[in-house]
Parts: sequence; structure tokens; C-alpha cells
Amino acid sequence: MADQSIPEARNPETTRRASDGPGPLDSDGTTASEGLSRRRLLGTAGATGLVLGAAGAAAGYAAAPSSAATPLTSLGSERAMFHGTHQPGITTPMQARGHLVAFDLAAGAGRKEAAALLRRWSDTARRLMAGEPAGTRDTDVARDAGPSSLTLTFGFGHSFFGRTGLEKQRPVALDPLPDFSSDHLDKNRSNGDLWVQIGADDALVAFHALRAIQQDAGSAARIRWQMNGFNRSPGATAHPMTARNLMGQVDGTRNPKPADADFDQRIFVPETPGSGKGAPAWMANGSYVVVRRIRMLLDDWEKLSLKAQEDVIGRRKSDGAPLSGGSDATETTEMDLEKTDGSGKLVVPINAHARITRPDQNGGAAMVRRPFSYHDGFDADGVPDAGLLFICWQADPLRGFVPVQRKLDRGDALSQFIRHEASGLFAVPGGASEGEYVGQRLLEG
Repeated sequence: MADQSIPEARNPETTRRASDGPGPLDSDGTTASEGLSRRRLLGTAGATGLVLGAAGAAAGYAAAPSSAATPLTSLGSERAMFHGTHQPGITTPMQARGHLVAFDLAAGAGRKEAAALLRRWSDTARRLMAGEPAGTRDTDVARDAGPSSLTLTFGFGHSFFGRTGLEKQRPVALDPLPDFSSDHLDKNRSNGDLWVQIGADDALVAFHALRAIQQDAGSAARIRWQMNGFNRSPGATAHPMTARNLMGQVDGTRNPKPADADFDQRIFVPETPGSGKGAPAWMANGSYVVVRRIRMLLDDWEKLSLKAQEDVIGRRKSDGAPLSGGSDATETTEMDLEKTDGSGKLVVPINAHARITRPDQNGGAAMVRRPFSYHDGFDADGVPDAGLLFICWQADPLRGFVPVQRKLDRGDALSQFIRHEASGLFAVPGGASEGEYVGQRLLEG
């Protein structure tokens, strides 16, 4: 879990509120606001609560919305754009709910079937992200909601190219990841021909998209694995702040920011065709995503004292400030790796997670982390199956994820409290232009 995070502030270039007025036309000729009008927001909060009877012994349930309730339209009206230079879900602010799902093409399905599937998926994604029904088979799960910042992101695994006869188009950067000593990988929950990331700020909107994608797959592909995640809901804190993980740590302080001068160079494949090793023309403006299911050994972690936990990470648990910063330090205070205490001991331990993951300790390696937490229940002994759905984006995983993970493998203090249980690497092409579907330049090139 590298010491990086995506900013939580809403990006006006990728989101739009219903109150903003007419937006750009979608491929069907409708505007963003017209799409919203087809699935209006409820506009009122459900006034659910217990109503005590006169004697105090009886209670009734107020199921109907109150006419005096405050309209709840802010989250529901947020819209991410489907068409664009890059696919949504990469720089989109972190969402409250997420689903990750991988598919394998069915026996006998090839390039033609894959193209038809990506065309269906892209059309469904465009509709749902605009707050419209998925199509004639819409399940009505999200009937009352707006777009809720929904994003759908599509990628191709290493095996996809062999199944579709496109081996010559497979990027070198998609070569399998090396083995790491911390891996305890379940092959049935790793890799896959196709990968879909779904994110939204409403659980029903996210599930609605997951179900629609599964239905669209039809006989062309079958689910290989699927994982569910969550983050803090937007607006749950008094002011925007970096997310916390299930260990209670501020997680993601040093994420590259889209405003950084070298952000595109680090995260996206160059637009010029063939301008780098493993960068075929169809990957222009795309990115590579590493997906890891990282189980947190929370029972062991929670036995540590606060100081021990902070030494493992290298940052204060309360606010994410570096241990080297002093009492007035903040989360963004620069970490002093050479600072020592009165006994000459490093204030930020040599094996602290935040020290090891710094780009300047890894030859400049950087990636955008955009994870979801997960909790899949408890085992027979009451041990939680919980942790992080680690998702990181980079222009080349051999220059992003791999060098950092190798460094972590050699001595990260956090390693004894986590276990990598599933893994995948996928090539995520650039965004679809108006009238295009995702991956069209690969499948019809």
C-alpha cells in the first residue's frame, strides 16, 4: 500500500451537476440535464424514524417522505463524463462504492464477439453514467437516483490477446508481473481476459451498473471473479480530507496530482503512436492498472500500541503528519528522512512504510493509487476477512508498481500485517470519442 492518494475534491472537468444547466450533447443527441430528467432524483430525504405514542409504549414507523424534508440532490446529481481523452474512473474523485469484476471470453468467442461486447458495454456505460436506464432490459434498481458520480472503466488482460488473435498488438508492458515474496495468490481470483471497474457514490447505482454489465456479457463472456469495495462517503467529514484505510491510517498522502507538471507522463501512455517501449498506437492516452486484493491482519495490527503503529507507517495516526515534522506538522509537511532523536535514532524508522514507498527512494517510481476497502465477513474464529482492493495506475507498471513492490518486499515493516491474496494487470485503453466504443482502435484497427 504505497503512501499515495487521489484528491477527494470534485473535479469540474469530469463532473457536472443537474443544476449546471444543459451540458454537451451525448451521442444520442441528449444533453446531460435531459438525461437526468428521464430519471429524476427523489429530491427529498426519507423521514424514517420512530414515533412514540402518547403513553410512550407504542411506536410507529414513518415510511413516507416528509414534505418538509431537505432535498438531497448533491450526490445524486454529480455526473462523470463517459467520452473523453481518458477513460473515467482514473482521475475521477474516489467514490463511496465500488465493484471490480473480471471476465473470461467464452469458448469459441473471439475478436468479433469481443468487439460486439465492448460496443454493448460502452453503450450501457454511456447511458448509466448519464443517469439514464440501461436499455430495454433495465432492472429499475436505480430508477429513483441520478448518476451519483458513476464511472465504468474497461481493460484487457494478457490472455485476451491470445484468445482474439491479437498477440502482435499485446503491449510489452502487459507482461506478467514478477513473483513477490509476500504473495499468497489465489489464481481463481486473479487476472482475466477483461476487467471492469465500477464506482459510484450510491450503492444501488453501483450494483445496477454491475448487473447491467453482467447481463450485457450474455454468452460472449463469463465472470471469472468479482470483488466489492467501499470508501468514506463524500461529505461525511467536516472538510475534504485524505481517506483512511481499515487500519485507521490516513492512506494516500503523496499521490501524484493531475495538476503536477509530469502527471500525464507518469500515469498515461503517450499520445504519439509507438512513442515508447510497449506502447502500441491503440493504447494512446491509456494507462496500465495493477489490481491487488490485500488482506489486512487486523487482529495483529490492533494489538500494537499507537506508537508502534505510527512507527510501522512513519506518520502520525491522528492526522497523517510525518513523524519527523514536530507538533505543528501537517499531512503535507515534507518528511525529513535524516532526522534523529536525542539518542541518535532515526525518527522515521528505516523500514517505515512511508519511507520505503517514496518516489525518491525508488528511482522516481510513481503511480496513482485509487483503492477501495473491503470486508467479506468473518471466519469461524471471528477473524475479519477485510483489507484493501489496491488499484494503482501508471504509464508503465515496470516503472511504477514493480520497483516499489520489490522494495517493499525487501523490508517493509507493514508486510507482517498484510497478505496479498489476488492480483491482476490490465491494459486500459484511452477514452472513447463520440460515436466510438472503448477498445475500438484495437479491435477494428
